[in-house]
Amino acid sequence: MKKILSLALALALAMSLVACGGSDSSSAAADSSTGSSSGATSSSSASGYSTTLEDIKAKGQLVIGLDDTFAPMGFRDENGDLVGFDIDLAKAVCEELGVEAVFQPINWSAKEMELSTGKVDCLWNGLSITPERQETMSMSNAYLNNKIIVMTNKGVTLASKEDLANYNVGVQAQSSALEVVMADDVYDSIKDKITEYDTYDQVIMDMQAGRLDAMIVDEVLGQYKNTQLGGIFDVASFDFGDDLYAIGFRKSDTELTQAVNDALASCIESGKSAEISEKWFGADIVIH
Repeated sequence: MKKILSLALALALAMSLVACGGSDSSSAAADSSTGSSSGATSSSSASGYSTTLEDIKAKGQLVIGLDDTFAPMGFRDENGDLVGFDIDLAKAVCEELGVEAVFQPINWSAKEMELSTGKVDCLWNGLSITPERQETMSMSNAYLNNKIIVMTNKGVTLASKEDLANYNVGVQAQSSALEVVMADDVYDSIKDKITEYDTYDQVIMDMQAGRLDAMIVDEVLGQYKNTQLGGIFDVASFDFGDDLYAIGFRKSDTELTQAVNDALASCIESGKSAEISEKWFGADIVIH
């Protein structure tokens, strides 16, 4: 009888422990679910993130997302410091606003996500105005006119865009240059010859190594890099058209966009932007 009673008690205890374990598992699952739900709510909230000029002044800084390899707009010098035309211009504009310019290097391929989730206040680094970006962002006034050009290794002759189908071509992924090419009628005939890279520095390295014959690139970057390298590349006689640069903000941040437009206009009127342009380009190429 005692054996039967002991067995019954042991069984009851085991069932109790299982029940407790089940309760803990359920509780853990609930916590996990709550955490996931909380994260989704945060993400959803972040996707509707909005910043005003008052917010920027309250925190005392404008956080600027950039690709820190995009010379001469924003890049690292030999000491690892961020320098460039856009760096200097952003500092001047932020001085007008009375806040500090804080530069946040980001994965340029994920720039829209970095902006929409509030990790940066704006995108400012040779950002081209495109119809797609005008749909999803609040764009500042254009401040610089650029072109999308084709640069080749010596000995490579290109008479037209169609000739690109005969060569290996490099371009930066998610760049305005790639967007412009994809929108061109010639794209279908050359797309199999195009290789996308994370940065233009990688494109240039493969150009130098002979793995690429040509690259499609922003004129300001291509010409600057070519000058630094001693003019090792040629420029094709054709291009893919003009390419205006602007600053990108979240779609809802129209007040902040206008404040930056006003500050930019002040820099142009005072001659500060011309001074910065002369420093980097040897001429005043700022537009307004």
